Amino acid sequence: MIIGLTGRNGSGKGAVAEYFVGRGCSATSLSDELRAWLRGRGLEPTRDNLIAGGLQIRTEGGGGVLARLALQRIARDGGDWVVDSVRNPMEVEALRERADFLLLDVQADVQTRFERVMARGRGGDALDFEQFLRQEQAELAPSNKAAQQLLATAELADIVVHNDGSIAALHEALAAVWSRAAATAAGAKLGG
Repeated sequence: MIIGLTGRNGSGKGAVAEYFVGRGCSATSLSDELRAWLRGRGLEPTRDNLIAGGLQIRTEGGGGVLARLALQRIARDGGDWVVDSVRNPMEVEALRERADFLLLDVQADVQTRFERVMARGRGGDALDFEQFLRQEQAELAPSNKAAQQLLATAELADIVVHNDGSIAALHEALAAVWSRAAATAAGAKLGG
């Protein structure tokens, strides 16, 4: 099975991925594919470079290029996977080539997400709330279809997971998702 994760910056996709890794899934991120691509060009993986590089690689290789790269690794290595950083509807389309794929939209309110981003202190993240909002706005629904399309991608989600509460509440919600994902995977094996 493949569980894809989409959501806005700081929504807690990493915590969701960790939960599924704890259930035996291997993990990858479409951002990891992009970071490798940037390093190959001598560029630092800052948030701005990730956004610009993502636009460039999708323009050159098609909107689903990062998902296709991840699918190659998944096919080679086998097993169940959680795929983080699904940010474009064409990536969802590529991942849906697998009948055992489910897309989760991880949501949290803006203040919670901002506080998480500040706490993690990752290079390239916003330094204040106004910059955080500007960066987010650029990712939601730009006119270029090769860019990040977080709103359109979220609309394709099979399941919405709210992550404003405790880690215990998140894990409780994810236990139900795990059951659904396992049922989807079992159905895909029977149908395929």
